[in-house]
Amino acid sequence: MSDALAQALAAAPYALPQPQREALLLDGLNALTQHHHLHCKAFARILDGAWNGAAPASSLADVPYLPVSLFKTQTLQSVPDSEIRITLTSSGTTGQSVSRIRLDAETSTLQQRALSGCLMHVLGRQRLPMLVIDTDAVFKDPTMMSARGAGVLGLMRYGRNHAFALDPQLRPDLAAVRGFLEAHGGGPFFLFGFTFMVWISFYEQFRAAGLDLSNGILLHSGGWKKMTERSVDQGTFRKALAEAFNLTRIHNFYGMVEQLGSICLEGPDGLLYPPNFSDVIIRDPETWEPAPLGRPGVVQVLSLLPRSYPGHSLLTEDLGVVEAVDAGHGGWMGKGIRILGRVARADLRGCSDVIASAA
Repeated sequence: MSDALAQALAAAPYALPQPQREALLLDGLNALTQHHHLHCKAFARILDGAWNGAAPASSLADVPYLPVSLFKTQTLQSVPDSEIRITLTSSGTTGQSVSRIRLDAETSTLQQRALSGCLMHVLGRQRLPMLVIDTDAVFKDPTMMSARGAGVLGLMRYGRNHAFALDPQLRPDLAAVRGFLEAHGGGPFFLFGFTFMVWISFYEQFRAAGLDLSNGILLHSGGWKKMTERSVDQGTFRKALAEAFNLTRIHNFYGMVEQLGSICLEGPDGLLYPPNFSDVIIRDPETWEPAPLGRPGVVQVLSLLPRSYPGHSLLTEDLGVVEAVDAGHGGWMGKGIRILGRVARADLRGCSDVIASAA
C-alpha cells in the first residue's frame, strides 16, 4: 500500500478538505501512472502517443485519463496473468460489450477495505440486519445472474440476518418483510436496493402496507433514467419514502465496476461526496478543460485503489456538476457533486477515438 493511500484510509472516509486531499492524491496518482506505464504495455502506448508519457502531473487536472469505454475493447492489466484472482464485468444490455476489470489479490483487498470504510461511515461498525429490496434468485438462478446480482451479493457481506422483499418471480413478499421487521425492526437495520427496484418493486408495492422503517438506513444506487421517465427526482423519492414508511436515513451512492471501492456517497445536503482516496473532476465536453464550480460537464473519476489495472484516472460517460467544495455539512468535506445523467455518445467519440488509436 502506498503512503498516500495509507494516509487517506487512516482518516474518516469523507473528512479531508479539498486542498489536503489534492496534495495527497497527486503524489499517489503520479506513482500509479508510472507503475502502470511500466507494467501495462497498452497503457504505455496510450500515454506515449496521446499524453506526455509518464511525466509527473503538476495538478490533478493534468493526470492522464482513459475513457472508461476502453475497458470494453482493450485488455488492460498491470500484473501477470498468474496473479489475476478475479475478473469483474460491468452491466450491459443484450448485445453490448462489457468492461472486464482484472484484479489481483492486493487490489481486491484494497477495494474491499476501502468500500467497508465508506459504508461503515453511515452504517456503523457493527453489521446490521439487512433487508434486500430484491429477490435471492438474482444471484441463485444462473439465468438471472448479472451485475445486479453481483451488486446484491457484494453488499450482503456488510449485513446479517438477510431477508428479501421479493419472491423469485419478483412479486412482493409481505410475509418476509413483516417477519424481518418483527425480528429486527426495533433497532437499527440496513436496507439495500437498486434505485428503480426500491421505487417500482418496493415503494409502489408496499406503500399501503403500513410498514414502519423508521430505524432503517437505506443505501441505493443505479441510474435515474427509469425514475425520470416516471417524473421522480431525488426530492420526490426521499419525500415519498418518508411519508410511506417513516424512512428518512437514505444514502444514494455513485460508483462503477471500473473503480470498485471508490463510491461517492450521499451526504446530509443531498450531494454525493468522493472518499478521501478519490476525487472527481468535471470536464467541459467541448474543450476537455476542467469546468468551473456549478457548470455541468463530463465526469472524470480518480482513485488510489487500482494497482492491477490502469483504472486510477477514468473519463466516464456520465454528466455531472460540482455544486459545493468543503461545505462541511455534518463533517463531509471535499467536492459535493450531482450526477445529471448519461452524455450523448457523440460527445465522447472524439476523445475515445484518439486515445484508442494510440493503443
